[in-house]
Amino acid sequence: MEKFFRLKERGTTVNREIVGGITTFLAMSYILAVNPGILSASGLSWSSVFTATAVSAAVGTLVMAFCANLPVALAPGLGLNAFFTYTVVLGMGCTPAFALTAVLLEGALFIVLSLFGIREAIIRSIPVTLRKAVAVGIGLFIALIGLTNAGVTSGDTGTLIGYVTFNGQHPTAIVAILGLVITIVLYILKVPGNILLGVLVTTLIGIPFGVTTIPENFKPFSMPSAPHLFMFEWGSVLTIKFFVVFFTFLFTDLFDTIGTLLGVTEQANLKDKDGNVLNAKGALMSDAVATMIGACLGTSTVTSFVESSSGVAAGARTGLASVVTALLFLVALFLSPIFALIPAAATAPALIFVGYLMMVSVTSIDFKDPTEGIPTFITIMTMPFAYSISKGIAFGIISYVICKAVAGKAKTIPVVTWILSLIFLADIIFEAVK
Repeated sequence: MEKFFRLKERGTTVNREIVGGITTFLAMSYILAVNPGILSASGLSWSSVFTATAVSAAVGTLVMAFCANLPVALAPGLGLNAFFTYTVVLGMGCTPAFALTAVLLEGALFIVLSLFGIREAIIRSIPVTLRKAVAVGIGLFIALIGLTNAGVTSGDTGTLIGYVTFNGQHPTAIVAILGLVITIVLYILKVPGNILLGVLVTTLIGIPFGVTTIPENFKPFSMPSAPHLFMFEWGSVLTIKFFVVFFTFLFTDLFDTIGTLLGVTEQANLKDKDGNVLNAKGALMSDAVATMIGACLGTSTVTSFVESSSGVAAGARTGLASVVTALLFLVALFLSPIFALIPAAATAPALIFVGYLMMVSVTSIDFKDPTEGIPTFITIMTMPFAYSISKGIAFGIISYVICKAVAGKAKTIPVVTWILSLIFLADIIFEAVK
């Protein structure tokens, strides 16, 4: 185990990896309830999608563990599943099989791109400053997710967004804030597994508040349902509609994954001597394989989860943590009622606190140089406000090219970065006119 995962080399221990893996699972376990809820609206069976979610997350995360040795977990991605249901199926009138076919072929193309190093080249083309900005932007993004999931922030406060009043009408917000205080105290006192302990203690606190609910006739065990296997529709592959859907899945997944890998590896300092993502090819291949497996099981695009940063914050540095997370997803197949007890208010403090931990990268960014500082600011600002990692990268790279070109430093911009900026710009124009 030591030799394969290189625990000492990365300054970690088995215990830290186990705690980190559990923490990551708890932070992202909400997907086991959320993904079936979204995809079932498209006509798929809730229980079948639940099985597909757990199995695809487990398999994809195991592939990441053994092919890339990174503490990054995978599962069907939020946003992409909403696009699957509300745009492709309900909006465009397509069948779930149509959408799953697009997801499968997207994964297949990603494997080809990964084999030829094209996705790695895209990662390397992102300037170092923007890589740090991505980490900070993701930190604010997941902190906002935590605040929103807990009901701490709301758009019903008379402003665009604001804090709710912490009274009896908002018990989830109260529990989440108490959990955040507990997590901060545990972290400052350097208690091992502080984030995980924060989640567990917050879950218990939620009981008297009615936030953590234990149903009557509670049964901890349940047998998994069969997933929707190989539900594909090949007759529509050569249509323009299919190409639009396929490209949207491809484009969003590509840059969400890249952004997540950049953010998590920056936080964990898992970079090679040139400052690039460690084992990037294996990580990207894992993501592509997991997407194809998910499509075969009947779920939307499987992608790397930003919540992996909570496990990194708890000490995870290797694929051993991913093995732990994957095993817990398999256990969840049979113990779903138990995991369903952990409320969003209990995992929210972990996400909010990780936002603080990921802010560290901002200290090494040169904001005095406007050609570096402005693109950095735009990247960081866009991710939480647009609620999109890929949009943050897109606007960051476009603004980077503009700033460098105007300053007479166009020759310092890599060719791939120029190409990416044009692709991003074309995508923005396409969205505006379609």
